[in-house]
Amino acid sequence: MAEHVLFLTGRLARSRLEKVLAELTPPPFEWAIADVGVKVAALMTEAIILRRLDRDLVSRVSRVVVPGRCRADLDRLANEFGRPFERGPDEVRDIPEWLGRKRRAPLLSEKSVRIFAEIVDAPLLEVDEISARATKMRAAGADVIDLGCLPDTPFAHLQEAIQALKAQGFLTSVDSANTEELRRGVEAGADFVLSLTAETLDVVAGTRATPVVIASRHGDLDDLLRAARKAERQKLSVILDPILDPIHFGFVPSLLRYAELRRLLPRAEIMMGTGNLTELTEADTSGITAMLMGFCSELAIRNVLVVQVSPHTRRSVAEHSAAARLMHAAKTEGALPKGYGAGLVQLHDLKPFASTPEDIEALASSVRDDNFRIETAADGIHVYNRDGHHVGKDAMSLFPKLSVTTDGPHAFYLGTELMKAEIAAKLGKRYAQDSALDWGCGADRPDEDLSRPREAGPTLRAESGKTNGRPRRADDS
Repeated sequence: MAEHVLFLTGRLARSRLEKVLAELTPPPFEWAIADVGVKVAALMTEAIILRRLDRDLVSRVSRVVVPGRCRADLDRLANEFGRPFERGPDEVRDIPEWLGRKRRAPLLSEKSVRIFAEIVDAPLLEVDEISARATKMRAAGADVIDLGCLPDTPFAHLQEAIQALKAQGFLTSVDSANTEELRRGVEAGADFVLSLTAETLDVVAGTRATPVVIASRHGDLDDLLRAARKAERQKLSVILDPILDPIHFGFVPSLLRYAELRRLLPRAEIMMGTGNLTELTEADTSGITAMLMGFCSELAIRNVLVVQVSPHTRRSVAEHSAAARLMHAAKTEGALPKGYGAGLVQLHDLKPFASTPEDIEALASSVRDDNFRIETAADGIHVYNRDGHHVGKDAMSLFPKLSVTTDGPHAFYLGTELMKAEIAAKLGKRYAQDSALDWGCGADRPDEDLSRPREAGPTLRAESGKTNGRPRRADDS
């Protein structure tokens, strides 16, 4: 029996939805559309669906898809109607891509790289400060918290810091050029130590700590191989690090060292420290990180050391985590690292506009109320209601046309939305009215519980129930 899918929508979006579904070739299922009687599909609520959706219609389909911004408890709806309910994409235009990507999403919960996140100034921090940073790093995707020691800087509380982190369930490592500090770290229970050489492997003798080994002479692959052979004779499990060098200071030769090491030792555990590129290149780090993690994926480098010291690298741990999940998913499926949505596209979206100018014109001509809608398209910012449809390249040029100079909350709301739309249009980002811009893993997004109605914002509360200037939060029928 062919799958039959019911899409719920509102009056204004119905024609767009019909067009998008009709263009699915070949059709992946039979489909039907139910207009639940609201103007704006995203303002559909659980109460409206329960009250208006035809139960006989639902009984004839396999599943029901609600708009991405719909505020409803889907499990409750499924129990009530006896059919699965799922949340689709935010925009109608994204339905074809959403249908193709649904099966890929779970893969993004997995990664095959262990991320060491270094606290570079650990000796200067109190134990509670170290714990607080470690907690944030773990939330961003770190697997191991690396305590970076500083030259000529005492770290008297090293053991205490490690024990505190271990008590909180962290894997830990110590990074120092001082073998005595490394010994203290091992004695306190550190899981890894960075960076030993063939001459200093005895630091971990008889312990459970895993050493990360480098060459005694920078760039000397033969020396690193000698260390690997010595560790093998001593039955030590080690991680080898040929060291990634900055651009113009050995970058390409260092990449070749990694490739040659993998060729010579196909099963070796290898580490790459990415900070010499992310920290020392004046460029957004998400793209750099994606390239490096792709390199690691091809060579099966399963450990990366990450630092986020410079202000422009402050999201580096999260970016490495996202890149690791992206590369793992693509490699698992034998696919290009594209179409998984891991959050590394931050400044410029792949599909920045949810509508064409023609789509917006058709929608604007059907509006019969005075609530302003704001959208972006390739020709700029569109703002429209029953009284007019205006298009501009910047927020300030549109504001005089809206006749809200005597309504402070309303003007403030429109000003903030139009400025957000201008930023999105200039960068080529997706804009959706009343929603935050999506910066991927480059910025935190507020957690939203889509099973509950959204609370009114401060400008709406200030208007004491007025709805002019933004779509109504209620039935909107």
